[in-house]
Amino acid sequence: MKNLRLFVAFTCAALLTAGLVNAESLERMRLDRLAATHAAIERLAAERRPVELESGFRDYRAVLHAHSAFSHDSRGQIDEIVAGAKAAGVDVIMFSEHPARHYDYYSDGHRGVNDGILLIPGAETGGFLAYPAKSIQREVTDSSQQFADLVKRDDGMIFLCHLEERMDWKIAGLTGSEIYNTHADVKDETRFLAAVSSPLGLLSLLPGLQKYPQETFGALLDYPADYLRRYDELCRIAPHTGVAGGDSHHNQGMRATLRGDGKVLVEDGLREKVAELDPADNPLLLGLVAGKKPGDVLLEVDLDPYERSFRHVSTHLLLPDLNEAEVGNALRAGRAYVAFDWLGDPSGFVFQAKRGNEQFPLGSQIVDPAGLRLEAAAPLPGAVKLIRNGQVIREEQGRSLAFDLTEPGVYRVEVWLNVADEQRPWILSNPIYVRPPG
Repeated sequence: MKNLRLFVAFTCAALLTAGLVNAESLERMRLDRLAATHAAIERLAAERRPVELESGFRDYRAVLHAHSAFSHDSRGQIDEIVAGAKAAGVDVIMFSEHPARHYDYYSDGHRGVNDGILLIPGAETGGFLAYPAKSIQREVTDSSQQFADLVKRDDGMIFLCHLEERMDWKIAGLTGSEIYNTHADVKDETRFLAAVSSPLGLLSLLPGLQKYPQETFGALLDYPADYLRRYDELCRIAPHTGVAGGDSHHNQGMRATLRGDGKVLVEDGLREKVAELDPADNPLLLGLVAGKKPGDVLLEVDLDPYERSFRHVSTHLLLPDLNEAEVGNALRAGRAYVAFDWLGDPSGFVFQAKRGNEQFPLGSQIVDPAGLRLEAAAPLPGAVKLIRNGQVIREEQGRSLAFDLTEPGVYRVEVWLNVADEQRPWILSNPIYVRPPG
């Protein structure tokens, strides 16, 4: 371990000198910042209180946009994936495999209850997360609109994904769209990506990953302003259910192994060769290979195990019971909210409307704002923001917000937490749609 620590220290120093690791792009991954974030999250957890508002539903955590070994870019086996879900407190996994001719993602995909986790098959294809009601393997369509119509036939569901690549798409009848995607969140981290594009760059993350793995992963979280801007536009046209795209693959990492010829083989998260390094040409490697024999794993960096990516973000569904039919009902109705669960457990969050004795949950479409009151409550204190047609119209510090409506609009709520003196987005609700009378 002493040789490893010295090697990592020298590596970090070399990268800093080269300008690959810098405060601007990797500020949150500094050990002192990670420690402060960890301490802040622990303090918040101690402040958690049950929400007093009643929604009439139970809160279940679902992960959409997850890949397994059916996809070409993952090696994940179902036992590993289910174990990661259980460890992260996930109740539902909605897979999104990359289609291929050698299997049918609907018929052959993961389905049913496995060790208490509900599994639902689906695909990421053509710019969508597709969850058809039956196999469409043999169907042919000529356009994105035709494909969306095909998937929705017989009560299937389809969500626009990776909005950063298709902000101008206009597809009628969508079930919804991603309002956050982990992969998209990382794409614009150009300096971070430059650092981790090399084995030495990946090694620079090792101290933080070893001590604060979830906080290191979460350091990449930025508010998805572009996604939400487009989502607000789409919701003003027609109801769209917003979901989180975890884009979980467990394929980001690096392993270094000593070969019989004395060179170091570096492989990526898919166990594909990245580089061969000769310690004779890389003095920083000498301490790492000292005393090792051929075949020994010298170092392994694992950025995205399923538990970590599942814990990062999820879509919370408000259900009467946990089964595939009710999951579909909730997603079609918009009874859902997105949460960055690594910051704190949001279970029990409520956003609803009331008029007299009537109660309207997330996703409701209500005619006439007269007499309507919006209520929101969260189990942690933060900045509770009420947003109408994409604009913040009210903000309260604390655990709740109430607002009497006077005009129609598309209303949703965000909750932000103060984490180590930085405001971080925590909860992104689906809207309540209030139409004008008549």
